[in-house]
Amino acid sequence: MLHDPVYREKYALNLKREFPRIPFYRDFWQWAAWGEQLMALHIDYKNAEPWPLMRLDMADEGARLAGVAPRAMLKVDRDNGMVRLDSETQLSGVPAEAWTYRLGNRSGVEWVLDQHKEKTPRDPTIRDEFNTYRFADYKERVVDLIGRVARVSVETVRITEAMKLAKR
Repeated sequence: MLHDPVYREKYALNLKREFPRIPFYRDFWQWAAWGEQLMALHIDYKNAEPWPLMRLDMADEGARLAGVAPRAMLKVDRDNGMVRLDSETQLSGVPAEAWTYRLGNRSGVEWVLDQHKEKTPRDPTIRDEFNTYRFADYKERVVDLIGRVARVSVETVRITEAMKLAKR
């Protein structure tokens, strides 16, 4: 129910100030089924069938000659449905629905990319002793996760669009 775009728009001010009130719709069991689908989809996202993304790998000769990992970029091109992971790897075929479903102020795919950015801590002790994260070590996991998050996003948008069209 809380995923219903019409409900969220109609009661936007109330939802900011108090606990949500769930209305009783005539077709209760359809809404219950949608809720069950959404819950299963979001809880079990790690086992979702990955969206078939096309991967393009081009060797970064400069990084290889220097003996360093490819430079992490983690950029999106929504218009073309592409994600640039690093100086070697690009994913394409991300559906438009993957950008439509949002977690707060960004899409699920953008959230995954933001969580995997290489960040340098300000504290020199922490930076020298504990800053061992390298995107290159997790790139394959991120590719798989982006495919799964794209699938969950597409399915969520499909269900919420059906909610919009439902008679209340």
